[in-house]
Parts: sequence; C-alpha cells; structure tokens
Amino acid sequence: MASAAREYDMSTRSVAAGRTRTRLIHAARARFTGARIDDVTLADLAGDAGVSVQTLLNHFGSKEGLLLAATESIGAEVAKLRGEVEPGDVGGAVDSLMRHYEVLGDANWRFVAEVDGEAAFAPLLDDARARHRAWLESVFGPRLPEASDEREDAIAALYAVTDVGTWKLLRRDLALSADETRAVLRRLIAGQLEEE
Repeated sequence: MASAAREYDMSTRSVAAGRTRTRLIHAARARFTGARIDDVTLADLAGDAGVSVQTLLNHFGSKEGLLLAATESIGAEVAKLRGEVEPGDVGGAVDSLMRHYEVLGDANWRFVAEVDGEAAFAPLLDDARARHRAWLESVFGPRLPEASDEREDAIAALYAVTDVGTWKLLRRDLALSADETRAVLRRLIAGQLEEE
C-alpha cells in the first residue's frame, strides 16, 4: 500500500513539475518577445509564472537556460505556421514564410541580434540555420540549378532573400504592407530559380 501511495505521490509531483516548467516557458516567451534579454530579470520571470526565483533556478539553472528552453519550444510552432509547401511553389513558400514571420519575426530578429556570437546559443542558432537551409532545398530543390557551384550560389541567395532580416527590412524598416512584402519576396525568389 505504501508503495502505491509513493508511486502516486511521485507521479503527482512529476505532473506538477511539468506544469511549472510550462508556466515558466510561457512567461519567458511573453517577456523576451517584448523586451531585451538584459532588461528581463529572474524575479520578473518567476513572478509571471507564479513561482519563486529558486524554483526557476531549480528547473532551468539560469535565465539563459530558461531562454534556451523557451526558444526551443518555438520550433514546433514555426513548423505549424509554415505548414506544408508543394516543392517548387514560390507563392506557397512566400505565404509560408509570411505566416511565420508575421507572428514570430520581430521576436526572432531581436533574439538573433542579441545572442549571435554567444557560445551558449551557438548550437541553437546553427540548428535553426541548418533547418532553414534544408527547408529551402526541400521547397525549391526542383527549380534549383543542377551544377553544384550554381546550386550553392542559388541556395545562398535564397537564404538571404528568405531570412527574417529581409522580412524585417521590408516590413519594419521600409514600412511595406504584408501584401507588398509578399510581392517583393516572390520577385526576389523567382529571380534565383530556373524556369519550369
């Protein structure tokens, strides 16, 4: 009987710990989306999640650890926002990028600008860049040049065109509408692809 009670107690604690982690990750996403990393305190994050600073540290070790976990949690959201794109479909690819960037682009841009060059975040950024490149090859592969040098050049150009920095330049710096940005991206992408 005592064993069953202990097992139930451990299971209950595990569920509670999972909920606490989830609340902390949601608090971090909300805070870091709207503020610079240095401006967010452990006390802010813990308070938003309704826990103590020590609880936050027990789960993530540091503010950076929580930020990493929050950023990793966004990966599934990005995949959902992008959805499926028919290979070679420029319009579908642009729509996919716009769904992603209109929701997460500002936070994405700010995060990369703040952490690029910091060793703790290098694996995360490397992985995100590799996934974007793989997405480009998957979506545009049928219309890329066959010769390897030309193909690599086209992928590099497509990467620059489809990067969040290009979206930010068009939408925020040049103040283009979403439709205008979509049209510019279509033209830029089409210029890198072979005619069908």
